[in-house]
Amino acid sequence: MKDSNHRLAVKPVKRLPLICLVVTSLVSLVSTAQAEEFQFRLHHFLGPDSPAQKVLLEPWAERIREQSNGRIDISIHPAMSLGGAPPTLVNQVESGEVDMVWTLAGYTPGRFPRTEVFELPAVHFRSAYATNRAIFANFDLIEADYQGLKPLLVHVHAGNAIQMANQNVTEPSDLRGLTIRTPSRTGGWLIDAWQAEQAAMPAPRIRDALADGSIDGALIPFEVFSSIGLEGLVGHSTIGSDGSRFGTSVFLFLMNQSQFDALPADLQQVIDDNIGIDFVKEMGLAWDDLEVPGRMVQYENLTKLPVDEIYAFEDLSEQVVQRWIEDVSTQGIDGRLLVDEARRYIARYSRIITTLD
Repeated sequence: MKDSNHRLAVKPVKRLPLICLVVTSLVSLVSTAQAEEFQFRLHHFLGPDSPAQKVLLEPWAERIREQSNGRIDISIHPAMSLGGAPPTLVNQVESGEVDMVWTLAGYTPGRFPRTEVFELPAVHFRSAYATNRAIFANFDLIEADYQGLKPLLVHVHAGNAIQMANQNVTEPSDLRGLTIRTPSRTGGWLIDAWQAEQAAMPAPRIRDALADGSIDGALIPFEVFSSIGLEGLVGHSTIGSDGSRFGTSVFLFLMNQSQFDALPADLQQVIDDNIGIDFVKEMGLAWDDLEVPGRMVQYENLTKLPVDEIYAFEDLSEQVVQRWIEDVSTQGIDGRLLVDEARRYIARYSRIITTLD
């Protein structure tokens, strides 16, 4: 029989030495700090459901977060929610007011003169994929436009159609005297060549301008029909029977260079690994695909100009190209070289996209 004074043996609890507790706490604090090490704000002018946000910006930001193990966090701020107007976006990222932006080159006319070559009518043909590849292949010819900026992607949409409220356009004279929205100064020059009146405005304002009659039409692609609410307001859309368009718009996905330089080398590499040729191809194909729903909306209202009718437009487009070459030459830029190289590479990659259709 056990002694009544016997006490059950209790296994002593092992306590961590104080130094271990301190180290554990420090590791936890460092891990938390690393998870929030770099927080960047990305500002753009379209809505939260726009293709730009859903197809480009959100997936890219998520890849960066994952590949940096959470050390880079990018918050996306659509619809100019951080203040300012679309033409101020480039200034915002240059000054460091925001860390990244997605915008149009055409919203800051003359700021990216070399880059404009890729939006010219009779240079861009019909494919975002082809022109994206051409931009990437010739970036050394335009990189002087980006002093103080880190270009993450310079890309285009599939191209501008002539989108009219009421007028069916089959020849340039159909546009004479009408007011057409332009996305850029070169688009404005094309409207001048048509003897129409140009109206510059950001894409989100087009719907109201068509609705109140302050413009008769717009140079804009099909891809934004739903996101800016153009269904029912555009009665006639015109493109070439070969898919050719009336120029395009160059979009800029930019980062403040100082913010990039402040990253440690391994995180700089994460970003650089996600802005190469694969990204360029992916977004080119994506923007070509984004055209399909909008074109289907306009299927019954779509005019495809036969070759003999396209010629009259192409002659005027070539006048715009020559005007651009003369204009940039006053800045010491070899516009002819840029046009020739852009056309050469767009033709090369247009053959590739044809095999992908």
